[in-house]
Formats: sequence, C-alpha cells, structure tokens
Amino acid sequence: MDEEYDVIVLGTGLKECILSGLLSVDGLKVLHMDRNDYYGGESTSLNLNQLWKRFRGSDNLPENLGSSKEYNVDMIPKFMMANGTLVRVLIHTNVTKYLSFKAVDGSFVYNKGKIHKVPANDVEALKSPLMGLFEKRRARKFFIYVQDYDENDPKSHEGMDLNRVTAKELISKYGLDDNTIDFIGHALALHLDDAYLNQPAKDFVERMKLYAESLARFRGGSPYIYPLYGLGELPQGFARLSAVYGGTYMLNKPECKVEFDENGKARGVTSEGETAKCKKVVCDPSYLPDKVNKVGKVARAICIMSHPIPNTNDSPSAQVILPQKQLGRKSDMYLFCCSYSHNIAPKGKYIAFVTTEAETDNPEEELKPGIDLLGPVDEIFIETYDRFEPTNQPDVDSCFISTSYDPTTHFETTVRDVIALYSKITGKDLDLSVDLSAASAAEE
Repeated sequence: MDEEYDVIVLGTGLKECILSGLLSVDGLKVLHMDRNDYYGGESTSLNLNQLWKRFRGSDNLPENLGSSKEYNVDMIPKFMMANGTLVRVLIHTNVTKYLSFKAVDGSFVYNKGKIHKVPANDVEALKSPLMGLFEKRRARKFFIYVQDYDENDPKSHEGMDLNRVTAKELISKYGLDDNTIDFIGHALALHLDDAYLNQPAKDFVERMKLYAESLARFRGGSPYIYPLYGLGELPQGFARLSAVYGGTYMLNKPECKVEFDENGKARGVTSEGETAKCKKVVCDPSYLPDKVNKVGKVARAICIMSHPIPNTNDSPSAQVILPQKQLGRKSDMYLFCCSYSHNIAPKGKYIAFVTTEAETDNPEEELKPGIDLLGPVDEIFIETYDRFEPTNQPDVDSCFISTSYDPTTHFETTVRDVIALYSKITGKDLDLSVDLSAASAAEE
C-alpha cells in the first residue's frame, strides 16, 4: 500500500473498470480498490439467492424459479449498440477475447397504446404499421437522405449545413408528423428528451446512421448485442486488462478515504491504516459524497417471467422504448428483457426490467404503464436509486468522479461519460479508429 501510483481508482463499477483498463494500457501505474468483496459496484450482476437477500431479506426461494446459480441479473441492465462506442473500446483494448456476445432479438417502440418494431431504414419504413401510407412515403424519403448523408460529400447534403440547420428544420423539410418524429428521435436516435429538436441536426443524423449501421452488422432483429452471462462479465474483462498491463487490484478494502494536501489536491487513499499515494483519484459518486450533487432518481422494476414480452414477436431478448409523450411524462420509459438465450436465467425464464426517471414518490404507479405491457409476472421487485453528478473541479482537486447510471437500457450515455473522463484525466482524446469487422468474431 505504501507505494506511489499515477492513478488510484475507487469502485469497480463498469465505468471505473473501463477507465482503469484504458489508463493501464496507456502505461500509467494504476491501483484499483473497492470496499466490496465483488466486482461491479452498482453495475454488478446477482444470482437468485443474492437478489432475494437484497430485496426480500431472506434466501427462501420459490422452487418454481429454478436454480439460483443459473441467474445473472444485472443491476444496471443495458444493451450495446453493435457499431457503438463501447464495442470500439472493447476492440481497441482487446477485451473481446474475455467475452462472448450474442445479438439482441428485437428493438421496439410504444406508440398509441401498441408495441411496434422500430423501422431503421427506407425499406422498413414502408412496411411499418406506425405510419399511414402518405407518411410512409415521406418517412422513406427522410430515411434515404439519412442513409446517403456523407459529411465529406457535399452532394449528399441537399444544400443543408447540418452544423447550422436544427433537427426540427431538417425534419420539417420532409413534413413528418409528430408521431413519426417521436419514435425516430427517441427509439432510433436515442435522445432522452426533445431538446435535440432545437440543436444542430448533425448529431441527430449521426445517431440515426449509427442505429442503421449497427442493425446491419449482425443482421439480427435489433442493433444491439449483449454478453452471454450478463454484464457482470464486462467489469471483470476490463479488470483483467488492467492487471495484464500492471494494474493492481484490492477488493474488500473498507473505509477507502481520499487524502488531500494543504492545497485541496488529492494525494492518496487510506484504508486499514495504510496510505497509498497518487497523483489522481478516479471514483464513483459514493466515495466522495461531498463533491457530488443529487440530480434525479431512477425508478425500476425487476420482473421474473415465464414468457417473453407480449407483442415482441416472441423475442427472447428485446428493448422497448416508451417515449415520454406517449405516456404524458417528462421522461421516457424503458423495457429491457433477456432470458436463457443469453445465459442469464434457466430455460424458459425471462428477466424483464422497467426503468424510468422518477417524477413522483410513487414508483409502483409510475412504472405501471411499462409493467402492464409485460403480461403475467412470477415475481416483481421495485426500487429507486438516486442519481448523482460531480460538482468538483478536477483541475483543482485531481478527483475525477463518474456520474451515476441513468435509466436508459443502452450504453451510449455511459460510454460518453467514460470517454469524457478519460480525456480530462489524460488530456488527450481516445483513439477509437478500429476495424469493426473484428467485432463479428466476438459474436456467438
């Protein structure tokens, strides 16, 4: 413990593990500590016994649910965009060799009281029951524009500078109605609210292109992939990477206390009477509660079922996004479903999550629109957790704090936070110009 490190990372949540892996690959001397005796922090995966103890305070399991060890229930369930940034990070670091992935079967959106497949290109737009005949034609033209758009080819811009034209102005050129805009913005471009409509259209178009490219990668029913045995494998994969490059891991270290010098800069971490010195500290919000601010609360239902989500083409794994306007809410709601097909539950069992940003103090009532779409459930657990964001200045105190996990069931926001932190810590951008064809080898 009495050595000096470039960086001490506190907490083994997914964000912290990705960062310790990336920093170790960069040649920094990293010490990674966690007060828990397991990997994953808030983003861990639990077997059935652990789930029961956490939510019911006992381990008296119903016999009809099958073997406890066959369950890997993610506490922060998220799918990965097949062409997305996290996959690029996995390939860049070669962590793919520790993991096996499988495509997610379906991507859906809730619209006018029904669940529909998300159309991702001009062909699917023409088939989609989400739109009437004339709207389909307008949407098809818009999808073709997005598919053909190339930043380096002015001919594909149709006279519009997407750095200046807002998303709203771009969409209005194609005359799309509010319902179409709703599913495109929230279920395809994965925006969290409607603020994007008044921002430059370039990001909106790039997000749509990412969705379509990810869908084409594995030619599955969705643009998403997910690791076999659940997300608990991811933090451990990056922990192995860090160890290969000289990173040191210490689990079960109680009272990890960050020490500061007279100028308020982090200078080390003390645990069990020993202090390890460092130049920088990276951690999740729980390790420095006086340097973060509560910004929201997530409401979540975890459901064990004996069937897939109804109206999702019997998909063993699926995401359904319920845009805020469809529910009369300020926040979108997300359904996540996985099953034995990804080795996270016994044969015939499905784990579904319903998550949203809590807007009241009644999570059961708030989550009801999503829970009602699941059909009968064998068991249900409902909880809320607070979301925090850092309020400190890393250039002043040398502390780099991640934000809490949001309710989305995809990794795009999570990885944006990791890459922003990496740039702040190292002063450089992460080079992710990798050959994505290698990703195909990672898929089962």
